[in-house]
Amino acid sequence: MSDEMEELVDQRLSVFDDEPDLNDWVEIMCGAAMAVLGIFHLVSPGNLVDENIMRWFASAVVAAGAIWAGHGLKDMAVKEVRRSIALMDIANQSEDINHGLIRDVLLNPEAYTEFLMSAYDSAWEDGVISDSEYEELKSFQKALGISDEDAAKMNVEAAIKSAARDGEITDAERSMIEKAASEAKMDVDQVIEDAESKAKKKE
Repeated sequence: MSDEMEELVDQRLSVFDDEPDLNDWVEIMCGAAMAVLGIFHLVSPGNLVDENIMRWFASAVVAAGAIWAGHGLKDMAVKEVRRSIALMDIANQSEDINHGLIRDVLLNPEAYTEFLMSAYDSAWEDGVISDSEYEELKSFQKALGISDEDAAKMNVEAAIKSAARDGEITDAERSMIEKAASEAKMDVDQVIEDAESKAKKKE
């Protein structure tokens, strides 16, 4: 198991603070020793006290030893089961499907469309969308089931909003708007005209 996986498991188990430790082994060994000693005196009670009294005492020692050893074994078993559950949970975490999120997307498509629109606005804040930002937006689009055409229109809208923010559309901004409009299969001239109109209103 890798060091990273071991660290994740330790983090999850830290809430219990119960890794198998020396105390469990001490309980098991001492309990087993008591049980063996008790069994010995059951078989050979000796002459120190009455045989019946010694056998009763030996029986109590056997019972106490068995309980002590059993408690140590139980603690170790519980800790190992918890560790196995943590390992399985971490191993399956990347494969889990968030059915609740899928249901929410299907029931509230408008909310997630607004989310993608906000993502486009954020990406356009500096006046240009980088390759990494574009790939991220595409991944959002696919995850939300939004068509390329609708996403392209959002891109155009966000580009126009960004370009018109300062009341002036530069050549670089114009070029980006034209590119976005072309990808959206929109009337480029009309889009530029709308952008210039919005920019003038900001003046």
